[in-house]
Amino acid sequence: MRKLILAAIALTTAAIVSCSDNTSTLGNTLTIEADQYDVLTDTFDVATRSIKLDSVLSNSVYSYLGRLKDPETGSYITSDYMTQFNILDNQASKLFPDVDEMIEKGAEFPGYADSCYVSIVINSYQGDSLAAMKLRMMELGKPVEEGVIYYTNFDPEKKGYIRQDDYAIEQDYVYSMVDLTNSDSLRNVYRTKGYYESIDVPLNKTYIDKDGNSYMNYGTYIMETYYKHPEYFKNSQTFIRKVCPGFYFKCIDGLGVMSEVAYTQLRVFYHYSIGDVIYSVSRNFNGTEEVLQTTHITNDKTRIDPLVEDDECTYLKTPAGICTEVTLPVENIKMGHESDSLTSARIVFSRMTEKNDFSDYVLEEPTNLLMVPSDSLYSFFERNGMPNNKTSYLATFNSTYKTYTFNNLSALINHMWAQRNKTPNWNKVILIPVQVETTGSSTTTTTVATVSNEMNINSVRLVGGKANKHQPVRISIIYNRGYD
Repeated sequence: MRKLILAAIALTTAAIVSCSDNTSTLGNTLTIEADQYDVLTDTFDVATRSIKLDSVLSNSVYSYLGRLKDPETGSYITSDYMTQFNILDNQASKLFPDVDEMIEKGAEFPGYADSCYVSIVINSYQGDSLAAMKLRMMELGKPVEEGVIYYTNFDPEKKGYIRQDDYAIEQDYVYSMVDLTNSDSLRNVYRTKGYYESIDVPLNKTYIDKDGNSYMNYGTYIMETYYKHPEYFKNSQTFIRKVCPGFYFKCIDGLGVMSEVAYTQLRVFYHYSIGDVIYSVSRNFNGTEEVLQTTHITNDKTRIDPLVEDDECTYLKTPAGICTEVTLPVENIKMGHESDSLTSARIVFSRMTEKNDFSDYVLEEPTNLLMVPSDSLYSFFERNGMPNNKTSYLATFNSTYKTYTFNNLSALINHMWAQRNKTPNWNKVILIPVQVETTGSSTTTTTVATVSNEMNINSVRLVGGKANKHQPVRISIIYNRGYD
């Protein structure tokens, strides 16, 4: 037994002595020589400047209504919007009850509406919740054409889409974001439970259509047309062309609040009977992104010129205001590294914290930024583009560090290098604020569903510009260089 123990100790000692404590070649036996590389890093200065946008694509998930004074420029920003109404194909054959259930003794027509309203459902708002605002709801005389690209400078009123005869709907309505006629407890429920506020514009006066036919109210016009011409209600297109082209909502008075409209509803209230039972119900027609909606923005563009000309920083300003152009040093990055792999490229854009000469306020920063090639600024939105992390990227404002960070730009640099000098703006990208809608099956997994131009009033100054007095804006690069 003693000999066996000594033998075991000897073998263990030999094994330990034979092991080297030099780890410099650790892993070399697992990698062939051709796969070994060096990691190289470098940084390059990036040039930025502000550019002014006259208008942006108006099609978005939300519409906007109201008027605010921009504290940074002193200009007044007004938003109006147009909406059509949607009919789902699977509901078209049963929008209202059977005609026999609607007929009442002595009634000339098969059915009528008890009342009718257009409800503007508010998603959020900026400004004073108690500010008194006045809107004008106008009936369209013909549908705004589909298949056309509309920007925020499109005015349906000036383009002749509003019905002009003496019987056209032109309804004025005064509102505020908080309805003081409601009890404190009800307003608290709306505030804490996340319910939507709404602006309900009545359409209960006598309505006369373009052919001179008179109806008790607009809802009765909808119902009687349904029973006389059900083919007009087979889908949204026929409803818009034959029955209701839509409405235009214009801010005509008031100052201090801008409302973000989630959707607009045409609501028809009526009653019908089955046997001895009388039912009181409503039929809602929704103005959503499935049909055409346009937002019209008016703003004094000359007021933002001093901001654009400020070369000690760059601006991001919405709506339809200022974005930042970035010139990427693609040639400097690639020259001398043609045989190296570009594995990482990263830029951090920092917010300037000091106040400027135009305002004592610091407006809210845009939450999301889109980086897109300069030549694709408009086409990206027109084709409903999505960030692909190859030529277009998203960044979210970091409220802790006050920065926007764009990672993984190596694919963009390689793409620009392959397209170099083919266009004057081949090495330029635009930073533009956007609104991002996401979907997800869990709290940890989300997918970008839509990206549209930011229409809320936001502004931020970024470090940069030709006369930048701060740390230069730089792009950080990592290369992989293979062994010769």
